Amino acid sequence: MSEHAPDLDALRSANPDHWRRAAAIRTLTLDAVAAANSGHSGMPMGMADVATVLFEKHLKFDASRPDWPDRDRFVLSAGHGSMLLYSLLHLTGYPEMTIEQIRAFRQLGSITAGHPEYGHAPGIETTTGPLGQGIATSVGMAIAEEIQRARFGRKIVDHYTWVVAGDGCLMEGVSQEAIALAGHLQLSHLIVLWDDNGITIDGKVSLADSTDQKQRFKASGWDVIEVDGHDPAAIDAALTDAKKGKKPTMVACKTHIAIGSSAQDTSKGHGALTDATLIADTKRAYGWEQPAFEIPADLKSEWEAIGARGAEERAAWEVRFAEMGQGKRKEFDRALAGEAPRKLSATIKALKRQIAEAKPKMATRKSSETVLEVVNPIMAETIGGSADLTGSNNTLTPDLGIFSPEDRKGRYVYYGIREHGMAAAMNGMALHGGARPYGGTFFCFTDYARPAMRLSALMGIPVTYVMTHDSIGLGEDGPTHQPVEHLAICRATPNTNVFRPCDTVETAEAWELALTAERTPSVLSLTRQGLPTLRTEFTNKNLVAQGAYVLAEAEGKRMAILMATGSEVEIAMKARDILQAEGIGTRVVSMPCWELFEAQDEKYRKKVLPAGPVRVAVEAGARMGWDRWLTGERGKRDKGAFVGMDDFGASAPAGTLFEHFGITPEAVAKATRELL
Repeated sequence: MSEHAPDLDALRSANPDHWRRAAAIRTLTLDAVAAANSGHSGMPMGMADVATVLFEKHLKFDASRPDWPDRDRFVLSAGHGSMLLYSLLHLTGYPEMTIEQIRAFRQLGSITAGHPEYGHAPGIETTTGPLGQGIATSVGMAIAEEIQRARFGRKIVDHYTWVVAGDGCLMEGVSQEAIALAGHLQLSHLIVLWDDNGITIDGKVSLADSTDQKQRFKASGWDVIEVDGHDPAAIDAALTDAKKGKKPTMVACKTHIAIGSSAQDTSKGHGALTDATLIADTKRAYGWEQPAFEIPADLKSEWEAIGARGAEERAAWEVRFAEMGQGKRKEFDRALAGEAPRKLSATIKALKRQIAEAKPKMATRKSSETVLEVVNPIMAETIGGSADLTGSNNTLTPDLGIFSPEDRKGRYVYYGIREHGMAAAMNGMALHGGARPYGGTFFCFTDYARPAMRLSALMGIPVTYVMTHDSIGLGEDGPTHQPVEHLAICRATPNTNVFRPCDTVETAEAWELALTAERTPSVLSLTRQGLPTLRTEFTNKNLVAQGAYVLAEAEGKRMAILMATGSEVEIAMKARDILQAEGIGTRVVSMPCWELFEAQDEKYRKKVLPAGPVRVAVEAGARMGWDRWLTGERGKRDKGAFVGMDDFGASAPAGTLFEHFGITPEAVAKATRELL
């Protein structure tokens, strides 16, 4: 134990009622981790006092209505301490979080996973496994709250986002992206409670870090308050002050990890405390006499009263909401439900008709902007942005306005050079509800955004990633900026729709699908170089929704099928011209979204990719994944070829690079001939 070990008897006698409530969290944690023989005991034990004061006196919530739109959001960024959250949800009376679920901590089929998983239970606002994600996600929640408060008024939207973060969250690089952005945007309704216990898995924080975290937050534009994390009166005063600030606030809570146990203030205390003697001794130190998993009825009633504390405020909000104009009410409910406006389909169709007639040559990044110019005015819930590449990603439209401390109605966020922070913030916006976030960077920099992109897919939230400069076609910036393996990486991620449209019509259809997705994020892989309009005949039907379709049919006997995505569809069409001139009947299949094609029934897939003809795939990326379509789906190993990249790119004009790497109509025609 630390030489500065707290006097538990003094703490208990000074605030007996509070102590008992906090002890319920600590003992449930000890019992659940011991039963699972796995988990993290120390953080919930150390932060139990702070959490008790927060839930009892400050957090706006109603356990009987976990989805109340104007509730405060509580984010446990230090997700390994999940028993802190599960204990609070159980004690305050969230119906799903039964004592049986607490007993089943970390077991198959339970809602009490090792780290909080969004969608497993009400009250879990986001998935926070990877450290730093929670604090970064919370920035997006706070942005969404500000925008909606400006739009619908303080009577309808006026809540805080509270975050419990540990040393690990603050060491991860994404935390700096997040706190710098939050400070710059003066997100005063964001409050981070730092569990300052000085311990990580390897030992003392001082082994690896000597950052003055309080000064770091101040330098990033935050207010900072320091407090003894075991003094309930001081905690209450600190949280009261935090809500008064005009900046985001970090409350540095000095705590003892695994307080009251023999593992207190040690790295052992960070992990699973399962020794029966240690647990018995710790409970004795707490003055706790109940058997495992038992909470005295009077204490459970006290906690449930805390869970019901917000019912009156929630009822008053419902009255105010009912008094709001019908039009605004409908808009609020529609956006919250994630439903696209009725006008969207007609708007997309009108644009498709216009493009089919005008047949412009346009980079698909510009096509994307063209779509957004007609979509953003009718979808007030879109929130756009870019990681310092606005002019390159084409993500800003004139109607949006810039979100800033001076303009809370602005719907465009300048994220700065912070791809990871941008992606995490967009997750937060989507999780908050009532927002359809999209953000742009270069496709190669999905590497920097990937941790949050993976969580979008894992949580099943419809965030849209606008990834431009999608291949060697970006040209002179060279191999560091030219994505080769990134399509394969994105396609390998479960529950992600990866769109690579070949022209403006396909781009419009892809955007329609992204904006109506319910539980799937979308990646739009878009070109820098201009592409011709290939879909020159207007159709009401969204062909991209099928994932792949016949763009051009063979003339005469069908002998070959060329499959391509994005800018390479034009190459396939030119290769078809060469082959048809030689009497080789050639079908071209555009495959803008593999995932949606996989989801079609076999009858349709067989119609698009029948057995018999040889198959050549062309894509300016890695081959990985293409064999599913070349040799699977009725294809044959010796009747399939790939024209694409097998190494990194180079620095040169785009046309030179396609020639140099052999991604040309002539090369596709040659590969086809060799298979026949």
